[in-house]
Amino acid sequence: MPYTPGAALDGLRATLGDVALGAVDSAGVAWRLQTLEGWDAPDVRAEVTEREGDHGAWASPVYLGARPITLAGTIVAPSQRQLEQAMDRLRVAAGLSDTLLTVWETTPKQALVRRSGKPLMQYVTDTTATYSVMVTAADPRRYGTDLQTLTTGLPTVTGGLTLPATTPWLLSATTTDGLLQTVNEGDFETRPILTVTGPVLAPVIQAQMPAGHVRILTYSQDLADGDVLTIDTDAHSVILNGDVSRRRFLAAPSGWPVIPAQSATTFFFTSTAYNPTATLTATWRSAWQ
Repeated sequence: MPYTPGAALDGLRATLGDVALGAVDSAGVAWRLQTLEGWDAPDVRAEVTEREGDHGAWASPVYLGARPITLAGTIVAPSQRQLEQAMDRLRVAAGLSDTLLTVWETTPKQALVRRSGKPLMQYVTDTTATYSVMVTAADPRRYGTDLQTLTTGLPTVTGGLTLPATTPWLLSATTTDGLLQTVNEGDFETRPILTVTGPVLAPVIQAQMPAGHVRILTYSQDLADGDVLTIDTDAHSVILNGDVSRRRFLAAPSGWPVIPAQSATTFFFTSTAYNPTATLTATWRSAWQ
């Protein structure tokens, strides 16, 4: 029975690279996804050391490990040639470099994966084959497909007392701009990318965590007009203008900021001098285990 190109099939749906699993592609090839193993939760890394001369053991911190994922199902093609072409496409999609895997749940989620096992494909007939590919996400988080971005300038103060002044004095002042509130709707912490665009003198980013404590990032150098400083709070990297490391000039004495699960972190952007064109941009995705 021929399939309608573009139709969704019953069951699981995922996209690996440019291959839509759980759907019929433009050539009329039906990709059934019957197994999605490893998407539910990643492995953990932990050690337990027995106490000497006492009950119990000492437990180490627990961290999430990499996430191996197996996708398996059936390919049904209109002809043997199209089946062979489909199998080749799947081998390419399960690539040796980073490939985007998106799983179409009620809230779609994605991960960057690489091939971590031999792709297995077995002919059933001349137009039908089974497949099984294993990929691994080095970052165990499942990220929301919605990329969120907020931008702010340096804070400005309006109002207050202007001299010379006559009574009655106007003392009220209002501070505007200079802050971003980032929200993580997922069940695991996420780590934003912070981008500072100059000109700005020795920019400082303060992150107020939900519990009230503040983590501060201080960059000791000035940014000229057009300079772009990218701070990756996951990789702990600081890159100027896309290719020059400036990590040694950034201090994070209280640790790197994160956006906790189902919560928000507020970022404050400050400098020793005001410039109306300086900006701070936060980019992030909600994250799930």
